[in-house]
Amino acid sequence: MIEQTNYEKLFATPMLRYRVPDHEALNVALLEEGRRLQQSDDGVSKSNRGGWHSKGNLFDNKTECITQVRDLAIEAIYEATRKINAKVDPETLRLKLFAWMNANPPGGFNAPHTHPGAHWSGVYYVSQPETEDGTSGMIEFLDPRTDLPNWRLLRAPAFRLKRKFRPAPGEIVIFPSYLVHWVYPNETDDERVSIAFNATFRKPKSSVGE
Repeated sequence: MIEQTNYEKLFATPMLRYRVPDHEALNVALLEEGRRLQQSDDGVSKSNRGGWHSKGNLFDNKTECITQVRDLAIEAIYEATRKINAKVDPETLRLKLFAWMNANPPGGFNAPHTHPGAHWSGVYYVSQPETEDGTSGMIEFLDPRTDLPNWRLLRAPAFRLKRKFRPAPGEIVIFPSYLVHWVYPNETDDERVSIAFNATFRKPKSSVGE
């Protein structure tokens, strides 16, 4: 009879999901601010296909609802960082955040991409049109490892090639920025709106006199 002496999950990729309670009023304000921004901002072309991507750093916007999302993003980033390593207090590091708003009309989607240079990426979901079936509005993550197709036979969740789900309004999803992800086309008649952000940590500034 063999005796197990250790069990490790090597090279795992964390993905965390958080729910914002009482998010309804916040999302109404964000949708209103989003409409105002779209009227004054033609947007830029990034991973968006058929949708709108705001210009610049959304978190420079001092509107109360945007500031509230920024605070929620920081809370989620700190919580995720503590979850993967209790030895580092993220609040002792300098944190740079860059955010933008996405609006996917019917047929709009986001092509597969990563966010090079950042530590964490995240998304706050403002509106997610309801649908009973299909993949409309789902986000999908692709396994960053190679040479894994032979694991399909064993059906091990840790070695599946893809993971997709449809986040709900008021939900925050956090994941490492190197992880390839994309968003399925919006197959509803309503707009899908989210706020995405990148978080990059830097070493703290040296104290005066050091």
